[in-house]
Amino acid sequence: MKDHTTFIAPCSTYHGAVRPENLVFNANLQEFAQRVGFICNLETNGKLSPEAAFHELQSLWASLEGSYENLGVGQEPFGSDSQ
Repeated sequence: MKDHTTFIAPCSTYHGAVRPENLVFNANLQEFAQRVGFICNLETNGKLSPEAAFHELQSLWASLEGSYENLGVGQEPFGSDSQ
């Protein structure tokens, strides 16, 4: 194995519309998914209480939601009236 970080935290390639905000959001979404998996595993194995897991997931979701809104994903950067 060349790089153990790709085994622990693999990254998938992006196949959507190539725009900077989409690429950044995709990276944030992949990190979110990875951290959700870690939190679920910790809770399942008794290392994290269900309440703590819930609050961690709430915090992660709020962070992802904020990222989506701040990046303006799905919005036209120059408005909709193109000439």
